[in-house]
Amino acid sequence: MRALRVGSLSEHARGVAAAWRVLGPEQRTAAVGCVLLIVSTFGNFSFVEAAEVLTALAVLLLLKRRAEGYVFHLPFGDGTAIALAGAWCGVLILIRLFDRPLGQNLLALACAALVFAAGVRERAKRPMDDLPPTVPVNEPPIQRTEEAVTQRVDEAATQRIDQRRPPD
Repeated sequence: MRALRVGSLSEHARGVAAAWRVLGPEQRTAAVGCVLLIVSTFGNFSFVEAAEVLTALAVLLLLKRRAEGYVFHLPFGDGTAIALAGAWCGVLILIRLFDRPLGQNLLALACAALVFAAGVRERAKRPMDDLPPTVPVNEPPIQRTEEAVTQRVDEAATQRIDQRRPPD
């Protein structure tokens, strides 16, 4: 088992901050919705809330891995997986509708709707089986250094600017 280093928490926080800068607006919206969904489960806790937390953590892990440059295939793409996670959490919230306070349920439903909408928007923006063009399939994941993330963000911004220019 790996020993926990003193600075590992700050390294993890830097990794999350670097990943946040790489994510697109839809992905950031999904991440915020997932964090708020986890917060909305505080209080009476059952297997339904545990399923909501696990679903939200799975979406957060997916987004973090994509931001780090990992390339993997999801059958219907990231957007569909995120939208299904939001819909699944909405169903779970409706199951516990009368067991929790109304305000907590409304917050949780709004968060699930936010995750669902972000997934639908991501799906519309990036069709299924669409791998990021900047990362070849056989290339190892990008290092987690600040310089590598900054370089990737700069390359993505340059690519977007080049796509907006009219052909010469």
